[in-house]
Amino acid sequence: MTSTVERPLGEEKLQRHFDDRIAHDQRIEPRDWMPEGYRKTLVRQIAQHAHSEIIGMQPEGNWLTRAPSLRRKAILLAKVQDEAGHGLYLYSAAETLGVDRSELTEKLLQRKQKYSSIFNYPTLTFADIGVIGWLVDGAAICNQVPLCRSSYGPYARAMVRICKEESFHQRQGYELLMTMMRGTEEQQRMVQDATDRWWWPSLMMFGPPDGDSPNTQQSMAWRIKRHTNDELRQKFVDMTVPQAEALGVALPDPALRWNAERGHYDFGEPDWTELKQVISGRGPCNEQRIARRRAAHEEGQWVRDAAAAHARKTRGRTS
Repeated sequence: MTSTVERPLGEEKLQRHFDDRIAHDQRIEPRDWMPEGYRKTLVRQIAQHAHSEIIGMQPEGNWLTRAPSLRRKAILLAKVQDEAGHGLYLYSAAETLGVDRSELTEKLLQRKQKYSSIFNYPTLTFADIGVIGWLVDGAAICNQVPLCRSSYGPYARAMVRICKEESFHQRQGYELLMTMMRGTEEQQRMVQDATDRWWWPSLMMFGPPDGDSPNTQQSMAWRIKRHTNDELRQKFVDMTVPQAEALGVALPDPALRWNAERGHYDFGEPDWTELKQVISGRGPCNEQRIARRRAAHEEGQWVRDAAAAHARKTRGRTS
């Protein structure tokens, strides 16, 4: 009888302590008590982020053998390697919550976990590589820099290095586009075409409107997130419009204009029906992305087996 009374009281005290730390903007660490909902939210968000980094290697890796110069190939290869590293940082952060990265990978392959909708679009020309750096990584920076102050310590610390590298990727992409815009008319048309195709999917990267986002308010209350989807989307538009003007490309939104009263740019509404189709598995490249990830996972099994065998052998020698 005593245990059934003491357990809820103990949990209530732990909950108050947790709430107090969140209210005072203190970090939660892996050994600290946390509500199960907080842990599950972190697992979902960090896993989705990690999956996005790994899947995100595919559209750019598609151009590694077709880069127009050795310099561009080296730059692209370095970027793809960075993204693999980001995935490893994030899987490691997720493991501090009591899950295994192999479990997360299986959930991805079984479509029980998601990755960013943006990586389900094809890269049709090399200009797409520059636009991904400029728009996609630019949107990622807007979304991820506040995560450096996330309430969960391992996630926040992983994001510090990731954001530094993403910022460099964004500058690389913009430099590539600036070079192409100084080139031939065909190259300029390629940049404009890529901008037209990637603009709206980039706006959708921030997620659905705040009114249709079921997780935003709780994530903000726990200080996992610091800004709503719509706030981040607005920040991205305000940041990107002057960059597009300097680049000499037109953003494909007839509603885009400066609103002096608000002190922000007004912009049109993305096609949320398209976003729902993509995240439900009916985007242009959903099947291709998952199939390639599954093949890479299966082909790499011998490497994981060899590493595990080596670790066992090393432990045996040590003992």
